[in-house]
Amino acid sequence: MTNGRSLGGRKGYGARMTDLPDSAQKDPDDWVTGDEPATGPQLSYLSTLAHEAGEDVDTDNLSKADASRRIDELQERTGRSGGS
Repeated sequence: MTNGRSLGGRKGYGARMTDLPDSAQKDPDDWVTGDEPATGPQLSYLSTLAHEAGEDVDTDNLSKADASRRIDELQERTGRSGGS
């Protein structure tokens, strides 16, 4: 039995950032936490993309915003951007 609340049918539940319209995505320069160190998942994905692109990426001292920008660049180069 459930508590009467259902999240599964709610539109947009579980949406990824790539599913949002461009106008809903903030520029990394505008992130409140953009200067904080890059997260583990960011660094892991960045390493994966760099490997696919045949590049070496220095992940030391990357901020969240810098990692996001680099991920965007490498997604474009590797064809993982999901854009048209």
